[in-house]
Amino acid sequence: MGEDRTAQAGNEALGPQLDFLLQEPLSRGRGGESLQKQLLHRIRVAVLDGRLPAGSRLPGSRALAESLGVSRNTVTLVYEVLSAEGYIDPSRQGTRVAALARPEPGDGAHSAPATLARRVERIRKCDRSGADSLTFAPGVPALAQFPLAAWRRSLDRVVQRGGTQLLGYGPPHGEPALRTAILRHLAVARGLHCLPEQVVITEGAQEALTLCVRLVTDPGDTAWVEDPGYRGAQTALTGGDLTVVPVPVDAEGLRTSASDWEDRPPRLVSTTPAHQYPTGAVLTASRRLDLIEKCRLHGAWIIEDDYDSEFRHSGEPLTCMQGLAPGAPVLYVGTFSKTLFPSLRLGFLVLPEPLVDRAAPVVDELLRGGHRHEQLALAHFMESGQYSRHLARMRRLYRRRRDALRVALAEHLDVPHTVTGGDSGMHLTVQLPPDTPDQPLARAARCHRMAPRPLSQHSLLPDSAHNGLVLGYGNTPESAFAPGLRQLSHLIGDLARPPTPSGSRPHLYGAPRSDAPHPISSVTLR
Repeated sequence: MGEDRTAQAGNEALGPQLDFLLQEPLSRGRGGESLQKQLLHRIRVAVLDGRLPAGSRLPGSRALAESLGVSRNTVTLVYEVLSAEGYIDPSRQGTRVAALARPEPGDGAHSAPATLARRVERIRKCDRSGADSLTFAPGVPALAQFPLAAWRRSLDRVVQRGGTQLLGYGPPHGEPALRTAILRHLAVARGLHCLPEQVVITEGAQEALTLCVRLVTDPGDTAWVEDPGYRGAQTALTGGDLTVVPVPVDAEGLRTSASDWEDRPPRLVSTTPAHQYPTGAVLTASRRLDLIEKCRLHGAWIIEDDYDSEFRHSGEPLTCMQGLAPGAPVLYVGTFSKTLFPSLRLGFLVLPEPLVDRAAPVVDELLRGGHRHEQLALAHFMESGQYSRHLARMRRLYRRRRDALRVALAEHLDVPHTVTGGDSGMHLTVQLPPDTPDQPLARAARCHRMAPRPLSQHSLLPDSAHNGLVLGYGNTPESAFAPGLRQLSHLIGDLARPPTPSGSRPHLYGAPRSDAPHPISSVTLR
């Protein structure tokens, strides 16, 4: 009876507007939310849903504490939080609910629009989740072969010497020791000529590509991209709101014509000259020099994406475009995701010398120096010779796996096909006939723990004739080649379609592509 009289007195003290506070007692069980959080939530929700309209007067902290059976300190702290958040206005005349602009309940018609910017809506989606460990996943190095013990020693050395001093932000352009180590390596391995201040450390090649777009283009500018080509470059250019023009690739790399330069001159050209992705073509010296000269004449820039040129399997390494001609308008992009491991998230951009001074303050604002321990560990890893030794081991391994995959394709892939590439890198491209659609085949392969990439996904043209699979061998052991290819042959048989009626021409991909880009002209994506 005493408790009932206390509750009744509390109701009278609080008034009808605050009855909701006493309708359900505050929970006092162990492990639950504190009394303060519960009371704060109740009052906040009541203000937002209108049960406590603007101007409503709240009881004093002592009266509310007695009514709820809590300490006055609990109520005082709740009022302080609500006041700081702007829900209530305390004064000498009492505490009242503040006037708030309450949004309408989300009934669909008044909810926030679930739309993205048009430039990112145009970015094509591709499911890469969990693919690193699957058979034939392209772009993944032999992770089990990485010298983890040597890498740990480099990390330990950096931690012991740098300690907590390396926990703060670093130089936006990257640690000087790593920039110098990269410069020395590129001068020997790739014939690249630059100064340390031209090197910018990025979070992988993708950030370097995005940085290129930000530095040298404006929205609406025209950018050329290889077709078929690297999807990361397509994403960076599309995300920069550029007019993306697919340019065809043949056995000699990017193929441009005089009409291309007259009708749609670019501001930016993205290319993978040493080992075109995904076809494996090498951009010939004559085309490289012609591209450099044409870009000079038209005031255009070249992105040279040198993503896996460290793994050339025959002959000497090719000279990069950046070092081919003095003052070449080339932004050179590299990454350690292929040579070391992807989760390291370290890449780099070598700026043309004329851009360095103008780009420096912009880079300072766009980037934040991070991964300092990893950057300095990588610098030591390179300077100590571990990096070069690891590259030499991986070249031998990938050369052996490439040869084994070629043999396995000839023996076990029971469908007419053409193999391209293989002079460099960690993948082979298999061209398939039109009646073997690559995207359904790749989706079916996922169910059998294989992750080959459909060749058609690398083309921006809706009527592209590119059909096949990109087979990675970097992280796939040789023992998996034969059973994997036999399984692909079975899947091809399962996907075989009935003969097409006479007089009609089969569509290259069967059903419409689910990831087809938005309607574009024959060559231009906007």
